[in-house]
Amino acid sequence: MSPGFSPEVVVPTEQKIRVLVAKPGLDGHDRGAKVIARALRDAGMEVIYTGLRQTPEMVVTAALQEDVHVIGLSILSGAHNVIVPRVMDLLKQNSMDDVIVIVGGIIPDQDIESLTKAGVAAIFQPGTAMDEIVTFIRNNVKPRNVPTL
Repeated sequence: MSPGFSPEVVVPTEQKIRVLVAKPGLDGHDRGAKVIARALRDAGMEVIYTGLRQTPEMVVTAALQEDVHVIGLSILSGAHNVIVPRVMDLLKQNSMDDVIVIVGGIIPDQDIESLTKAGVAAIFQPGTAMDEIVTFIRNNVKPRNVPTL
């Protein structure tokens, strides 16, 4: 190497959005979660699917380990009023305030207000277009700091 030469450093200009898709609770139906995961992947996001029967603790631990921007909870069992507040509490305990939480599945209209008050960024009920979910995530993910050299 000649004096004064420094190798070119490539810094990524745009960080890929990382989404954790989780099926918390005893619900054993995951076709919808897999369809959403595939649509998000096809939209250029990195998707981590946790599989069935996850506890809130397992979901938040995986989100922390995977350094995700978004947690998508798919709930069909009716347990959303117990599971979601617990996930939100665990995120707060782990100082994960920059992670947005979205919920999809069978969520009755009367439960939407309490879930949004708990901190859920959006709720997507059956029939929501995939493009709407992708657009919401892209418009609401908070950028993370890129380390300086």
